Amino acid sequence: MAIIITDECINCGACEPECPNTAIYEGGIEWTWGGGTKLTEVDFGDGTIVKGTAPMSPISDEFYYIVSDKCTECTGFHEEPQCAAVCPVDCCVPDPDNVEDLETLTAKKAWLHAE
Repeated sequence: MAIIITDECINCGACEPECPNTAIYEGGIEWTWGGGTKLTEVDFGDGTIVKGTAPMSPISDEFYYIVSDKCTECTGFHEEPQCAAVCPVDCCVPDPDNVEDLETLTAKKAWLHAE
């Protein structure tokens, strides 16, 4: 399961540098697949290929957000999601719409970091 940042976020930024996959971005900031990963391009399997450096639209303009497709809940890096561990207002919580098991999270980590 990926982690989400709720609208209780106070925009302190404590979570962003803790993410080993660079899946956390400040509100209004574009993100990339390659940032913090070894992805040079992403093939979506439907003929769409996106360069790792291509800017993607922000998921939120108001507060910090997590790109769920880059979030591994810190699997393979830490025993618990570091964003949740450092959040002073407990707004980094499991995303019920993106439930993933350990095997899936481990495979995602391997894909993101070309392992």
